[in-house]
Amino acid sequence: MSVLLVRVRVVQFLAAMTLGCISLDAQHARAAATATKPALVFGGIDYFHRWSQNDQHEFTPEGQENLDKWADMITINVYQSAHDGDALAAKANAVLENYKSHNGRVLRTDSVPRTPDRPAEHFIAVVFGRPNFIEVAFARFKLVNGVGCSIVYSHRIYGEKVGDQMSAWLNDNGPKTEKILMEWNNIPSPASLRELARTESRPGERKASSSKSQ
Repeated sequence: MSVLLVRVRVVQFLAAMTLGCISLDAQHARAAATATKPALVFGGIDYFHRWSQNDQHEFTPEGQENLDKWADMITINVYQSAHDGDALAAKANAVLENYKSHNGRVLRTDSVPRTPDRPAEHFIAVVFGRPNFIEVAFARFKLVNGVGCSIVYSHRIYGEKVGDQMSAWLNDNGPKTEKILMEWNNIPSPASLRELARTESRPGERKASSSKSQ
């Protein structure tokens, strides 16, 4: 092999390595930008993308990056097989039964009837009591761009015997939170959610969180 050919191949190899580094740097830059840019705004508060796997996506406000101990979270589940009102209602009923099977105390359910320009929607509010926290979840079931989704706002209060604190929070915020959720129009589309980075593993405590179940 001639010296010239060896030099050409070395140059090609170095160029490929440089392009690879640029590509990785670009990926890291995009990931950093995603982490610092709010993914959505709910109730006037910025929420950042924290975790996605399959068709489940979680978002928390600034300062609540620890997904083992958060106070406020938006979870969006996408039901790829639900494309009409009947399928969406079936998903909502299944989630309701799942909440009950996990000892959730159902506070309220409601349905918004279909109109000529808007499919029917459904709402569930439920409380879960755990040894070290209480969690309330407000779940809205809606067709987003023709695909069924549940949009769940959850709030936690940590500690033992915090039922009175949660009751006070619900008195002050329950109806207001439901109204904000049911009137929220800037819900991320299923297509945009598919572009979010995926995580292979999740902490064991979050896996057991029944309010996120689909």
